[in-house]
Amino acid sequence: MRFLRRKDADITDADNGGGDIVETAEEEAARNKAHTPGKGRPTPKRREAEQRRRGPVAPPPRTTREAMKRARGNKEERKELAAKRREIRANQRERMMAGDEKYLMPRDRGPVKAFLRDAVDSRRNLLGMFMPLAILIFIALLVPDPRVQSFTTLLCLLMLVAMIIEGVLMGSRLTKQVRQKFPKETTRGLSIGWYAFIRASQIRKLRVPKPRVRPGEKIT
Repeated sequence: MRFLRRKDADITDADNGGGDIVETAEEEAARNKAHTPGKGRPTPKRREAEQRRRGPVAPPPRTTREAMKRARGNKEERKELAAKRREIRANQRERMMAGDEKYLMPRDRGPVKAFLRDAVDSRRNLLGMFMPLAILIFIALLVPDPRVQSFTTLLCLLMLVAMIIEGVLMGSRLTKQVRQKFPKETTRGLSIGWYAFIRASQIRKLRVPKPRVRPGEKIT
C-alpha cells in the first residue's frame, strides 16, 4: 500500500494537465471583499438598546425608608408636572377667551366670524332667553297644576316662534353686512346665519370667546 505524498500529488496534477485552476489575485481580492467579517459581539436586543438610550436603571431600594423617600420624590415630580399642565391649559383658555386666533377653535377663526361675534354682542337679542326658557319649561313640567302647565306651554311656544323669526331676520341682515364688508369671502349665507343664531342663543356671560363690545356699541 502506497501513500500519496505531496511530490506525487504535484506530479499527478502535472500529468493530468493542470486540472485545478490557479486563483488569480483579482479573484482572491474580490472574494475577501465579499466576505463581511463578524462584529466580534452579539447583536443587542431591543430591550437592551432602549435601556441604554434611557440611561442606567436605578438600583432597587434596600430599605423601607429609601423606598418611601423615592416614592415621595416621584410623587412630587408628578405634582409639578400636573401643575405645569394645568398652568398651560389655563393660559390657553385665557387666550382663547380673549379671542386670540391661535387658540380659537377652527369654527371661530377668521375675520368674518370675529365680525359676526361683535355684531351679535352689540345688540340685546330675544334669543338670549333660549336657555332660561328651557329651564322654565322643565320647571313647569314638575308643577302638578294643569293650568300652570298650559299657561307656561303657551308662553314658551310664543317665545320660540318669536325667537325663530328674530333668528331668520338677524341671519339675513348679517349676511348682507358680511357680503358688503368682505366681498371676497365665499362663506355661505346659511353658515353665517347659523353661527349668529348659536352665538345669540347663548347667555352673554357664557359666550366663548368673551364679548369684546358692549350692548349698544357701534361696530366698524
